[in-house]
Amino acid sequence: MPSHSKDTRLPLAGLRVLDFSRLLPGPWCTQMLGDLGADVIKIEQPGNGDLSRHNPPSYRDSSVYFNSVNRNKSSLSLDLAKPDGREIAHRLLAQADVVVESFRRGVPAKLKIDYDTAKTFKPDIVYCSITGFGQTGLYAGIPGHDLVVQAATGLIGAAASNGPATVPGFQAGDYAAAAYATIGVLAALYRRRDSGVGCYIDTSMFDSLFSMCNIVLTSGMAHIAGNRGAQAMEVWGANPRYSIYTAQDGRAIAVSLLEAGIWKSFCHLIQRPDLVSENESPSDRHTSHGERSAIYRKAIQDYCSSMPRHQLIEKMLSADIPISPVNDPDEALQDPHVRDRGLIEWIEHPVEGRIPQIANPLAVSGLVDARRRGAPALGADNDAILESLGYNEAERTQLRRNNIVGS
Repeated sequence: MPSHSKDTRLPLAGLRVLDFSRLLPGPWCTQMLGDLGADVIKIEQPGNGDLSRHNPPSYRDSSVYFNSVNRNKSSLSLDLAKPDGREIAHRLLAQADVVVESFRRGVPAKLKIDYDTAKTFKPDIVYCSITGFGQTGLYAGIPGHDLVVQAATGLIGAAASNGPATVPGFQAGDYAAAAYATIGVLAALYRRRDSGVGCYIDTSMFDSLFSMCNIVLTSGMAHIAGNRGAQAMEVWGANPRYSIYTAQDGRAIAVSLLEAGIWKSFCHLIQRPDLVSENESPSDRHTSHGERSAIYRKAIQDYCSSMPRHQLIEKMLSADIPISPVNDPDEALQDPHVRDRGLIEWIEHPVEGRIPQIANPLAVSGLVDARRRGAPALGADNDAILESLGYNEAERTQLRRNNIVGS
């Protein structure tokens, strides 16, 4: 593999990001920007701060969740409802390159930190709003929570095509918005470099996840185009070669034997060449395999049931066949491939001590900061930030006494 110099300038070095966001999409986006070298200031309400600070489980004191999406940031606790708090925010806006916020529609304008206000202080600012359903449309006023977003996009309904709908185990709407927000900010910064023009980015969890549901929505797309007889793409469990099975010890296994070549290799490995159909075509890949479905399913389950999971996985690994364990969180963190890829790293936290972090996958490319800083305590950087804005010691003391900033 190519080597990367540790002295290489990070892509966003020298840029300042104001993070008015909370919970998941915005903080994940700004953490990525911080990993890429930006100076990120997280601005929170004094007292409780970002509500994700209080999400279980915790290390010694602080939330594992909060620490996972707020590294490489400074923290300023600031009451934006008070004029003096807004004055501090305006001084920050004048120095900022990027703003990311996740308030409900209309709240930034009430707090005087909206895009129209921001661009009076910094005309070329890149301003990203993240909401559940966007700034316009029928659902715009609904608070954004991942479950309702996944439901509205059709994702949960598609996954429930072969059984009852269930609460998903992954926050797809949150992370979709975080990813699109990051892409949007980077694209706007790249354009600004050449044009000098700023940008307002309206990012919603709904729009972002909907755009990633291109596979989920294929049947519906065929229908609205007039093809009501189109066969549905089967990726939800009815395909016996793309499903979950159990090993002899009762532990779950994920089986992905979609392609004809992989299926043939598996069948020969288990000494069942009779299962290979010479008439199979690429169009059979994502189907239930019709009358052969029950035969395939029984053969796969019989083989999986013939040995403990670890033994089965070893055999599949040696043959490069995509059958994997269904890991629980503890098992996933200890998976040898996670170790081989360097996906867990340890950092020194000023309060928690040595804590694990999930590594940024861009680290192997030399694009992100290898010197991680743990998530900040609420208001940990109040004095340093205020001093950089020109507030002297007496003024900072008065701001604390008036509860404009946290103590």
